[in-house]
Amino acid sequence: MTDGLRMATEKMQAAGVTDTAIAIFADYYAQLVAGTTGLVPEESIAPIGDVVRLEDVASSPDDIDAFAKTVMIRLNGGLGTSMGLSKAKSLLPVRDGLTFLDLIARQVLAARAHFRVRLPLLFLHSFNTRDDCLAALAAYPELVVDGLPLDMVQSQEPKLLASDLTPVSWPADPKLEWCPPGHGDIYPTLLDSGVLDALLDAGFRYANVSNSDNLGASPSPVLAGWFARSGAPFAAEITPRTPMDVKGGHLAQRRSDGQLILRESAQTTAEDMQYFTDAEIHPYASTNNLWFDLQVLRDVLRERGGVLGLPIIRNDKTVDPKDPSSPAVIQIESAMGAAIEVFEGATAIVVPRSRFLPVKTTNELVLLRSDVYEWGDDDIPRATVDTLPVVSLGHTYKKIGDLDARMPSPLELRDATSLTVTGDWTFGADVSVVGDVTLGDEGGHVPDAAKLR
Repeated sequence: MTDGLRMATEKMQAAGVTDTAIAIFADYYAQLVAGTTGLVPEESIAPIGDVVRLEDVASSPDDIDAFAKTVMIRLNGGLGTSMGLSKAKSLLPVRDGLTFLDLIARQVLAARAHFRVRLPLLFLHSFNTRDDCLAALAAYPELVVDGLPLDMVQSQEPKLLASDLTPVSWPADPKLEWCPPGHGDIYPTLLDSGVLDALLDAGFRYANVSNSDNLGASPSPVLAGWFARSGAPFAAEITPRTPMDVKGGHLAQRRSDGQLILRESAQTTAEDMQYFTDAEIHPYASTNNLWFDLQVLRDVLRERGGVLGLPIIRNDKTVDPKDPSSPAVIQIESAMGAAIEVFEGATAIVVPRSRFLPVKTTNELVLLRSDVYEWGDDDIPRATVDTLPVVSLGHTYKKIGDLDARMPSPLELRDATSLTVTGDWTFGADVSVVGDVTLGDEGGHVPDAAKLR
């Protein structure tokens, strides 16, 4: 297996991967060889205890001071392959021709104007998403602040053959030989890119990070003020689980020392999934909206040589994700939110569901595009109903091209409780749904202005 590490190291060096990223990869590789799985057994954790709630946090005059020292970072490295995309998911139109990227930029520009703060916006791109996204962001030249870069590029690492842990070779498409190392790579990338030093030198102290497909994670002076006053080095936003996200990650307390940790589905055994998905046991979803102190982060990274030691996530895939018959590979990843167990005194805050609107499938996209949300001048989506309807679309709608062909206009879901579509149905314009509606396997066409009850 040492040959595998040597071959991987040489491949990464030839590609210009940084020494820090190679050191992190080597550490994970050793864990992989030793049989470390990164699994978190249910018996080793307990549900988290009492947590402060954003609704109980009063605004304060010093909120704006903290907000003025905050940088917004958005993870923008995902291709959205599960939705049939070959480019960044953030380039998908959400409303009126505006994409996720457009709306993120407009949210930040609106917050700058309203609160009179610099509020830099920084994207973490992968090698797959950078060029297309920077071309789209060129429409917003005013985003650049104090000469700070608009983005940084996360590292890359070789996919490993599951059979012998050597780097896979795939001449048909050599790009598929590589994968991003998960969004836990944000921390060494901030250090190695020089962006962390540049932010601190420019007077910024706090970072708010979230996924680019979560438009609910909008700029928030109240949260910035709360985090600054907490004195915590790191904080995670969590929110009550709904039926739409019981398979997402959650926070828990390690029984051995009471430390807060993050558990993802990939770190859960098949036997423990019944507990993982049980909202009675683990009532809060991890939003992947995080806050951290830039100064503390730099100190810890320097102390540890750039290696935070986040828990390993072993991801079993095929080298070509679209071809299940291609060779089995292992992708070594880490989760950004897992840093909560690295920083002593890290904490969490319960936020309303409005700050967690992830789009992982076409189900969530249909909901976000519907009249369930209204969009203000600040381009922040706000729900018009107390309880969001549950949208469940069959395999016919899994790919974005198929969805748009069958559902070219937004649905009216404000009066819906749930919409389940199992067959191949096409929808006209101005279709509304009331209560619980199921469209069956027989398929068909829903005409314009139809009201489904």
